[in-house]
Amino acid sequence: MITRLNKNSVRKARHHRMRRYLSGTEARPRLNVYRSLQHIYAQVINDVTGTTICSASTLDAEVKAQLEGKNKREAARIVGEVIGRRAKDKGVEQVVFDRGGYIYTGRVAALADGARAAGLDF
Repeated sequence: MITRLNKNSVRKARHHRMRRYLSGTEARPRLNVYRSLQHIYAQVINDVTGTTICSASTLDAEVKAQLEGKNKREAARIVGEVIGRRAKDKGVEQVVFDRGGYIYTGRVAALADGARAAGLDF
């Protein structure tokens, strides 16, 4: 019998492989992306101290007000712009992009484009 692979466990294994080499520091924190079926979440993380510098998602009140009539890809771009703005306010200029094991296309790429448009360098 052929068994079906669980896509999320494959994604998690890919993410763990990437995390061996990706780490956020004080100078270049890690911009992490998590994508669910309905929402997208982003965090800027300093892995040395284990702290989250800032975060944004489609569930934030600031973002929710802008999402009326938008599709998920446009929502991801808005979240990217918000996380970029919040990171710049905290003094973060450069980040390491952690795509969370997801393929760099669609909503993940839109979030990255929004963060770049807000001024983050990666």
